[in-house]
Amino acid sequence: MDTKISLPLLPLRDIVVFPSMVLPLFVGRDKSITALNEVMKNEKKIILVTQKNSEVDDPKKNDIFTYGCESNILQLLKLPDGTVKVLVEGNKRVKIVDFKDDEKFITCKFEHQNDQLTKNEDLTTLSLIAIKRLEKLSSINKKLSTETINNIKQLKEASKIADNIASHLNTTITEKQ
Repeated sequence: MDTKISLPLLPLRDIVVFPSMVLPLFVGRDKSITALNEVMKNEKKIILVTQKNSEVDDPKKNDIFTYGCESNILQLLKLPDGTVKVLVEGNKRVKIVDFKDDEKFITCKFEHQNDQLTKNEDLTTLSLIAIKRLEKLSSINKKLSTETINNIKQLKEASKIADNIASHLNTTITEKQ
């Protein structure tokens, strides 16, 4: 696991971003907007980490979870009300090893967290069981579309299957972490 040079960190409220997820985020805090503007000048990479308590307006190290996701900014749109809509794609799971709040925005040092899984029959079987249970859940919870289930069935890697299922479950933020 390699420690990276600092990247800006964007604390998220009420959402966990997993690798391979593509989603829009609406950003309104000044520090977060400044971090996004800085990221857009360079390689468009940012660390997305969920806050433990969404009501904290100026999160510190103890207010965020230890694990997050290195993500790419695909698109940034400044809205008339001063907020920003940003389209992000989760890239790699990371562990935050250092946190620095320099008043303009937050940066962090991190380590990539490689999946510890190996390809074997047990993982394939567990993945199939997880998908079957998700299908059963979708018959009860109509928020899970057939298209979502079919997209998950197309995935080959157990870690991507697990991340996709976790992102669609109606569970707490802590459980998703």
